[in-house]
Amino acid sequence: MKELKCPKCGSTFTVDEADYALLLSQVKNSEFETELSRRIHELEQTQQARIQAEKAVEEARLQAEQLRREQQFNQQLQAKEQVLQSLQTQIANAEQQKQLAVAQVRQKATEEYLKKDQELSTLRTQMTEQLKAMQEQVAYYKDMKLRLSTKMVGETLEQHCATEFARIRPLFPNAYFEKDNEVVEGTKGDFVFRDKSDDGVEYISIMFEMKNENDETATKHKNEDFLAKLDADRKKKNCEYAVLVSMLEPESDLYNGGIVDMNHRFEKMYVIRPQFFVPLITLLCQANRKSLDAKRELALVKAQQIDVTNFEEKLTAFKDGFTRNVRLANERFADAIDEIDKTIAHLTKVRENLVKSGDNLNAADKKLQDVTIKRLTYGNPTMKAKFDEIKK
Repeated sequence: MKELKCPKCGSTFTVDEADYALLLSQVKNSEFETELSRRIHELEQTQQARIQAEKAVEEARLQAEQLRREQQFNQQLQAKEQVLQSLQTQIANAEQQKQLAVAQVRQKATEEYLKKDQELSTLRTQMTEQLKAMQEQVAYYKDMKLRLSTKMVGETLEQHCATEFARIRPLFPNAYFEKDNEVVEGTKGDFVFRDKSDDGVEYISIMFEMKNENDETATKHKNEDFLAKLDADRKKKNCEYAVLVSMLEPESDLYNGGIVDMNHRFEKMYVIRPQFFVPLITLLCQANRKSLDAKRELALVKAQQIDVTNFEEKLTAFKDGFTRNVRLANERFADAIDEIDKTIAHLTKVRENLVKSGDNLNAADKKLQDVTIKRLTYGNPTMKAKFDEIKK
């Protein structure tokens, strides 16, 4: 049995266990049930807030993972920038090497020019000495001419030239120097000279004509009377040069002065006195040997220039491609930076939402912690009394 007191009239009454249980059930089923429903609703809101917080945390984790990937991308980007700097250094080194190679080629060309100039100076000195010696022989040939008949003069001049060449034959081991006995179209020259390089390449050929006459000859000839025939004979025998060895016009200062170049009349033609026979052969051979060497050197220089040109073209193509790649990379960098800025702004907003969610969670947890029977029964004396009875 239970004894209860009415809160209004103050009278007491006794109830059995069944009645007590019924009263307690009525209390629970009314106000207490309402209060519990409210608390359950708040707990459900709190649970929903926790679920939202977990979602926000998962989003934050995903954002953090994205940020980590972006950091890796930035690291890779820095590595690419280092590679670009290395390539720029290589380009600078290649440019320096090219300039050095060009400077070396120029220096070599200068040295070759100075060497050739020195050789020409030496040749001038030799020619001056030979000219002096030949001038001393002029009197001998003049005296010889006075004592010979016309036929003997011509034959002796040819013999003289053959003898003079025989003296210098050791200097031209590969040379051909013989009388021209082959008649082509009714004419022929007196002598043909040809010489070859050590590798068998013919580098010079000369058609010679020897002309002389006595002072007693009735009809005096001039050197120009024989130039056209000599030029025709040169072409028929495929010779490069034509040389008239002449004792004609003995009083002419032009022909007595040395080697006379007749290129203004006929291509590659010269008129000389007999004393200049050997010097002219030597001079033309040396010049053509130099020309042969120059041609070989020119081919080598052209090949080198082609190599330098190819190198410059490749370097220019590399520079153009590198510049294009840098431009594209800069565009990609700008796009990446814009995306990073957008991501940062988005992460900042997410962070603000997370902070607010945290504040809400803290407030909900605080409210949950503050839920007590004392607070629930505050201002409700009936429920307070009931709970006090339960405690007892």
